[in-house]
Amino acid sequence: MMNIDTFSSVTDMLAALRTRQISAVELLDIHLAQIERHNGELNAIVIPNYDEARRCAVAADEARARGEEQPLLGLPLTVKDCLYMQGLPTTGGLPERAQAIAEVDSAVVARLRNAGSVILGKTNVPPYAADWQSDNPLFGRTNNPWNLAHTPGGSTGGGAAAVAAGLTPLEFGGDFGGSIRIPAAFCGIYGHKSSETALPRSGHFPGLPSPNAATAMAVQGPLARSAQDLMVAFDVVAGPDVGEATGWQLALPAARHKRLADFRVAVLPTVDWLPVDAEIMAAQETLAGQLRQLGAKVAYIQPAVFGDLRDYAKLYLSIFYAISTIGMPEDERRREAQELRALGDELLMAYADALEGSIGDYMIWFGQREFYRAALREFFQEWDILLAPANIVNAFPHTTVPMPLRQLEVNGEAVRYNLQFVYASLCNLSGHPGTAFPVGMSQNGLPIGLQAIGPYLEDYTPMRFAELVAQELGGYQRPPHYR
Repeated sequence: MMNIDTFSSVTDMLAALRTRQISAVELLDIHLAQIERHNGELNAIVIPNYDEARRCAVAADEARARGEEQPLLGLPLTVKDCLYMQGLPTTGGLPERAQAIAEVDSAVVARLRNAGSVILGKTNVPPYAADWQSDNPLFGRTNNPWNLAHTPGGSTGGGAAAVAAGLTPLEFGGDFGGSIRIPAAFCGIYGHKSSETALPRSGHFPGLPSPNAATAMAVQGPLARSAQDLMVAFDVVAGPDVGEATGWQLALPAARHKRLADFRVAVLPTVDWLPVDAEIMAAQETLAGQLRQLGAKVAYIQPAVFGDLRDYAKLYLSIFYAISTIGMPEDERRREAQELRALGDELLMAYADALEGSIGDYMIWFGQREFYRAALREFFQEWDILLAPANIVNAFPHTTVPMPLRQLEVNGEAVRYNLQFVYASLCNLSGHPGTAFPVGMSQNGLPIGLQAIGPYLEDYTPMRFAELVAQELGGYQRPPHYR
């Protein structure tokens, strides 16, 4: 008999449901009790769906009694506020969208429903999903379960906090600038930024009417307490976007290896101009040594075209901001570009370039992007994983300082807030899959996370790598005070 609680794995929950050791209604009830105990202090689930969830749980039990099965039948989970879900608002953290009720499900939400899941509700985000903390004027601030004075990250911060604290076993979010991987690292859980075309990208606010072939880099993906659970979730939602299923299906290869000893792991060399918390770098160095001891091939190496990552990061930001600022009035674009150039920040220069760029510039940037993608294809012929920090810091204290003026403390020095884009850009610009995973705790009791970047459309390789690291060296830890 399995002892199921809200910290059990998705695999164990589904097994207990299938063998009738617990009913979907009972599983829902223990999660609702956990939400009642802890959501008040976390403010993670901000749009409840509890009445419909109970109806779905009852229906799941009835379906199983008739001998029916679905991949997630009866499993509770949450989704990021930004994903359209019929009958619930999709606010993006904006007060003016408090009653923006979705008329249809996004493709990911529709697949979750069709798989029999029980959707508990939607989780908190920053305004426009555009920050590495989750605080907005509509729902307020989400807190990190490891330290309520610190952020759980963003933009899928509410979801990461909910998973870490046992409010939900699965969350589905989005990642345009680290919005899955950074919250996962901050909360000590796992998050998978999918290959660019592996999961539907439509049905997300903010975003253009989609699918839209003129956009790139923003994807959706799961967060969970284990890499194995990521793979369960990924299997359910992976596949062609709206309108594509007529002509193609997704058939991703299995993970390249079944043992850590067989992996060829490239560790991203340090970057002189990019400060990183010393404890993060120490954790990465420790992991590299442990991998060597287990028989893996490990070397500090990167694609030669990466250089010092300055041009790579600036290209990413040019495309990022070009997409993010669509619709901004021309006079506002010119004024803001001038203000940004006056600040003398080289990453903000890429923002200014995006504001002043033409359609031709946009196409040239996409051509440069393909140059990097080709280099990575060649690189991953020799290597299986590119290992790097998920971010330059661990979870930082909440801040209300205006975004352009924000700074972070790294090894006792103040650094620019926007440097958090750099490690996020590693697989956003290229479209490669990246799995964030925990590797220990800092001296002040906060999780430390790294990311494993894998070959394009080989999503199971970085997820399996993260799973094997947990099996050999440890993974998710339950935050104190959460039972």
